[in-house]
Amino acid sequence: MAAMGMDLTLVALAAGVGSRYGGLKQLEPVGPSGGTILEYSAYDALRTGFSRVVLVVRPETEPVFRESFENGLAQHLPLAYVHQAIHDLPSGLVPPAGRTKPWGTGQAILAAAAEIDGAFAVVNADDFYGAESFSTVSRFLSEGRERNSPTFAMVGFGVGQTLTEAGPVSRALCELSDDGHLQKIIEIAKMWKRNGGGVYTDAEGREVVVAGDELTSMNMWAFTPDLFPELRRHFQEFLVRSGHVSDSEFLVPDVIQSLIHEGRVQVEVLRRAGQWCGITFREDKQRVASIISTLVERGEYPRELWA
Repeated sequence: MAAMGMDLTLVALAAGVGSRYGGLKQLEPVGPSGGTILEYSAYDALRTGFSRVVLVVRPETEPVFRESFENGLAQHLPLAYVHQAIHDLPSGLVPPAGRTKPWGTGQAILAAAAEIDGAFAVVNADDFYGAESFSTVSRFLSEGRERNSPTFAMVGFGVGQTLTEAGPVSRALCELSDDGHLQKIIEIAKMWKRNGGGVYTDAEGREVVVAGDELTSMNMWAFTPDLFPELRRHFQEFLVRSGHVSDSEFLVPDVIQSLIHEGRVQVEVLRRAGQWCGITFREDKQRVASIISTLVERGEYPRELWA
């Protein structure tokens, strides 16, 4: 496990196609001087002990990401690019006809494996997590955990703050054991915002109301390289089982759920997290910009991130 002083890597997932947004939302300016959400994440990572960033992109989008970050972020943190591609599969396997997007967040992390030799965190490039979340993850990775099985961590956010007035979103509600470890992840395909909480329809067609303080995973994880052989094994099994389905996705929460069920890992849930916000729909951009503007006015971020 990670020890004090070990280099920490931030893996940012930016290979999504942004179908609901209609473009590369990862590069939308949201800061008062044009900073992107990813740049705020990198800034928070840098000041909480991370020493490099690995950015997972699609091959065709790497040039525009490089152009966007070459004079700012890349001047302050080592920045590596890796590709998540549809055809990047184990030997002998091919994607089904009609497949147009990569295979999900599990494949994205596998794409970064060659660039990682120690403890690392994973975030979405279009989600703002805040400095407190990065500090909590950095502390977990630096302290390490002496266990019989690998111990990872997930940052849990109150689901209410992650919902948007713009439309329904998918969310992963979390059930915890008595000792605070992740026990079960419940995937909700469509959850709507209602007052301070939300509402969704279960498999029987019944309306389920959530108060808002229930914990959800927003894909902010703390891992060690122990994850990679498990990911490879599960990706192979996923492809055999679902690889013929043109829109199937190999997702991190599904893998973690299986590993917990198999007793192969433990996952601590880190709850000390600040304000989450993110962009799913175009209407979300203004809310994110407003939150960041308020944080800048409070002095939590400089007006010019990389000045």
